[in-house]
Amino acid sequence: MTTALWITAVLLILVGVIGALLPVLPGIPLIFGGMLIAAWIGDFQQISALTVVVMAILAVFGIVIDYVAAAMSAKKAGASRQGVIGAAIGTIAGVFTGLWGLLFMPLAGAAVGEFIAHKDLLRAGKIGAATWFGLLVATAVKLAVVFTMVGVFVASLLI
Repeated sequence: MTTALWITAVLLILVGVIGALLPVLPGIPLIFGGMLIAAWIGDFQQISALTVVVMAILAVFGIVIDYVAAAMSAKKAGASRQGVIGAAIGTIAGVFTGLWGLLFMPLAGAAVGEFIAHKDLLRAGKIGAATWFGLLVATAVKLAVVFTMVGVFVASLLI
């Protein structure tokens, strides 16, 4: 039983790391779930309850940044409702179009939505770029959180 739980914990963490780059997978919650299982397996001896609490705080921070950064960037640049909706649609479409889609569909979606709202190509480009920048910042922060969580997890097991 313990072996199956360890396999589950490690698989959750590995899939979570992949999910940090693919918006279709909830990467940070999967990593936290794997770490929680691993801590529970060892009765919170190797991975302490304090470590789990710190991981929970990091997880919440990473999730909030992931969902808020792009919208905040778009709003700060003055995006309309259509621009924000376009960015969301672009993000979803990007999941199905590979790496380049993941990188650029949110930008295109925000720009198209903004163009529909204001019929101003320059404004649409500005909003699209701001949304894209927000997504890049969010991804960088999310990756930093993911690698911090995994690093603390590995360090807890080795100490």
